[in-house]
Amino acid sequence: DQKKFRDNLRKALSLFKEAGYELKSGQMVNAKTGEPFAFEILLNTPIIERVALPFAANLKLIGVKVSVRSVDSSQFTERWRKRDYDVIYTGWGESLNPGNEQAEYWGSKSAALEGTQNYAGIADPAIDKLIQKVIFAPDRDSQVAAVKALDRVLLSHHFVVPSYTIRKSR
Repeated sequence: DQKKFRDNLRKALSLFKEAGYELKSGQMVNAKTGEPFAFEILLNTPIIERVALPFAANLKLIGVKVSVRSVDSSQFTERWRKRDYDVIYTGWGESLNPGNEQAEYWGSKSAALEGTQNYAGIADPAIDKLIQKVIFAPDRDSQVAAVKALDRVLLSHHFVVPSYTIRKSR
């Protein structure tokens, strides 16, 4: 609803202020340097623009300049392999039994390599330890607890901006 939307915008403005930004003449800028807060969302197809463009429009309401750029598959692949982007729109395939793939998605070793699915380049020893707890959990309860802990840590770092998910299995 509109009230929740406005409340979220107010919260975003507050978080930007805490991070050292301010709204000046309708533009979000670094309070010390005056540098605008701007970024590009790189897409590999115009199909997902229907998600990215409203996100960019909502950020514009609080002075954040976001450009959305769709490129061909080969250029997209080359840029994500080298982590040559500000933001990309992507997903990770997960199962109900997560394991070794978590090291590819979030682990320090994969951050050091081009072309991995560690899109944010995360290299954090604490996250590596949680991944090991997921992979080598002695039983299901331990695995579920480790996955939940890993999820909380990843979310707290804001590496990913969740947008939507499919609520059923294919």
